Amino acid sequence: KDATVWRKPSEEFSGYLYKAQGVVEDVTNRIVDHIRPGPYRLDWDSLMTTMDIMETFEENCCVMRYTTAGQLWNIIAPREFVDFSYTTNYEDGLLTCGISLDYGEVRPNFVRGFNHPCGWFCVPLKDYPSHSLLTGYIQTELRGMLPQSAVDTAMSSTLANFYFDLKKALKT
Repeated sequence: KDATVWRKPSEEFSGYLYKAQGVVEDVTNRIVDHIRPGPYRLDWDSLMTTMDIMETFEENCCVMRYTTAGQLWNIIAPREFVDFSYTTNYEDGLLTCGISLDYGEVRPNFVRGFNHPCGWFCVPLKDYPSHSLLTGYIQTELRGMLPQSAVDTAMSSTLANFYFDLKKALKT
């Protein structure tokens, strides 16, 4: 009800490119402020357990390290990612994109995941300017010894919950 999630084989690695799309009742700036690295993300994103901005290059450009909770009864152990993140205006909306970096040591008790080029596009709906279309392209390589079926289940439910949690956070 909140989002539609598709997948197709990635051209970047042996996993999948996931596309998630849904209409969110809010303006693009406020939505992207909740998605990009910053003070809002940890407050509402139930998957993310920590986020540290390690280096800032300019206002909308940084390197961040974040960790995620274990999933599927901890079949998928907690993960750590280090991503370069950039947010910019794009046509009538906003784009926030990122890619993982080989940066720093992996913390104990985490598996270092890797995000191939990813991004979230947020554009206002022409007929309803107080609503926005939010589209995400995600290519996450969770790494570790995981069956693809577990990754598919986790990614689909995580992306659907992302929209639900985001919408709830924007109402407060």
